[in-house]
Amino acid sequence: MKGEPKARILRGVYVSFVWLIILFVLLPLVTTIWVAFFSNKILSFPPEGYTGTWFIQAWTLADFRNGFLLSFQVAVSASALALVVGVPAALAIGRSQFRGREFINTILMSPLMIPAIVSGSAIYLYYIEIQIWSDFQLASTFYGLALAHTLIAIPWILRLLTASLAGLDPAIEEASLSLGASRLVTFFRITLPMIRPGITAGALFGFIASFGDLEKSLLLVGPGRITLPIAMVNYLQYRTDPTIMAVATIQVLIVAAALIISDRYVRLGRTF
Repeated sequence: MKGEPKARILRGVYVSFVWLIILFVLLPLVTTIWVAFFSNKILSFPPEGYTGTWFIQAWTLADFRNGFLLSFQVAVSASALALVVGVPAALAIGRSQFRGREFINTILMSPLMIPAIVSGSAIYLYYIEIQIWSDFQLASTFYGLALAHTLIAIPWILRLLTASLAGLDPAIEEASLSLGASRLVTFFRITLPMIRPGITAGALFGFIASFGDLEKSLLLVGPGRITLPIAMVNYLQYRTDPTIMAVATIQVLIVAAALIISDRYVRLGRTF
């Protein structure tokens, strides 16, 4: 009995601490969306009024418009290429036992562990060496940037698809094989439909990781072409009006939509 008041106090402190952390995470996002509608030409508090013209202005600026389109194209291309590598890799790692399995898994997941600026520098130098040896240019091209972003997307596809495979009963595939279906037919008619949610979620997460990347893009974009994160950094060097907040709000909404859709297919709480 004597310990109950102390337990309640500790519980209250813990709950308060958790809510403080949640507010600390959410407050910058809420503030960004709020400031995007300020009518002030220079960021300041309190707001003089509210307007939505900053979103229109953001689209009229060539750097933001072209940066968004390039980021979108690269993210879609990287997600598609990552699926080509990630799906077979996840099937092999999740379903088979072979020598070097853990090593291959570690290599494919390594882009999550290596600092982005380090891997970006390494990829850039590698591209330069390829150009010296073969006279084939990858650095400062769309294809080189998309290949580099593929490395960002592969770990997410592998992780989410492996989680999806963990909930798949192998007996269903074995039943298909025992009834005379080939492995190829079993994959396309049985396995693929059941892991399609994981593939969709992995592709969306790969898109998010590529769309928001800054470090690799800084080193690999070509002259006169910039991605959306680079355009945002460049804009902040010279101006501080709510236009940058409008761009950030659009980026937050795109990422939030992709996360919601991903969670619809694969419960992200089980994966992380």
